[in-house]
Amino acid sequence: MKKLVSILALCLLVIACKTEEKKAPLEGYLIEGEAPGVYNGIRVYLQSTDERNRKVNQDTAIVMNEKFVFEGKIENPEIWYLSVNSVNGSSPFIIENDYYNITINKDKVDNTIIKGPKANDALGAYFKDIRELGNRRTKLKGEYIAAADPSAKENVNTKLVQLNIDQSKIPFMHIEKNKDNVASLVFINNELNSKEADVDKLSEALEKLDSEIKSSNLGAKTTLRITQAKKIKTAEGATQIGSIAPQFTAPAPDGTQLSLKDVMGKVTVIDFWAAWCGPCRRENPNVVKTYNKYHNKGLEIISVSLDGTGRQKDPKGAWLKAIEQDKLTWHHVSNLSYFNDPIARAYNIKSIPATYILDQNGKIVAKNLRGAALEAKIAELLN
Repeated sequence: MKKLVSILALCLLVIACKTEEKKAPLEGYLIEGEAPGVYNGIRVYLQSTDERNRKVNQDTAIVMNEKFVFEGKIENPEIWYLSVNSVNGSSPFIIENDYYNITINKDKVDNTIIKGPKANDALGAYFKDIRELGNRRTKLKGEYIAAADPSAKENVNTKLVQLNIDQSKIPFMHIEKNKDNVASLVFINNELNSKEADVDKLSEALEKLDSEIKSSNLGAKTTLRITQAKKIKTAEGATQIGSIAPQFTAPAPDGTQLSLKDVMGKVTVIDFWAAWCGPCRRENPNVVKTYNKYHNKGLEIISVSLDGTGRQKDPKGAWLKAIEQDKLTWHHVSNLSYFNDPIARAYNIKSIPATYILDQNGKIVAKNLRGAALEAKIAELLN
């Protein structure tokens, strides 16, 4: 009898330990899924989205006996989507390094039940509002098509404009509701992926979050993203046509420091290029022809090379060789820092070749002209 009691006590201890183990924080994510009615061998996918909002597979599981399992690790919480092969639709959720239980609805993946961290409750409420707004939009579009006269169409169009305003408010409304929830950071990062993101408003929303959320790893990265987005916004404003071009100083090929203000002519072209850039090298003969034709009339060019160690073994050697080969007899500077060049950042350069044309006062009068269009603009300014 004593032996039986000891065995039972040991079993209870093991069960308690196992229970305690399951409650311990996970180093990664564990998703235990059920797929009623889904055949063996069907694949289930976890997908993220890229900068063009295209789905990218992150993980794959195979259904066996109506069950599937995902295990992995993610650096920061973000929105992923669960989809099933040969089934239309996908179900969004916030992936964290935590435990999830998912039950797939094979008839409508949108109705899949996802049980996990509380961030997903916030995400569910967010997408509910998005779906309701989408239904309103569909209804209004139908009303617009059916409208018999211009005034009726204009009335519907006014409602559609208001609907767009309402849509822009949804993320901020849910960020406000979830100041103590990592979902708010996911919403902010999701908005930052848009070219039309209201960076200042997102910055204000981030500042209002609970300190624990802001000080998290994702909070720090979100702060950095907003800081970078503000710099880009400032650079974009500073390099619009009509703005005074930002001043800069950088090393010339001989190692001396050369400034934009030192080389200004009646017309000045700032030319961003690199020895490794095929389109730049193909454009160079046209730039040479334009320079030779108009230099005596007041045209100056300063080329900013984006050669760098991140791209080449000997960036300076490649830069100097390209200058000589292409007969680029004007001014040159480079920090040899690839796209991390501070001048490129100040001018928000994301691709090359890129050009800025300045008048004698340093005002930007045109940009990104090539070929005949470049020569025509120079001729207009100097003839």
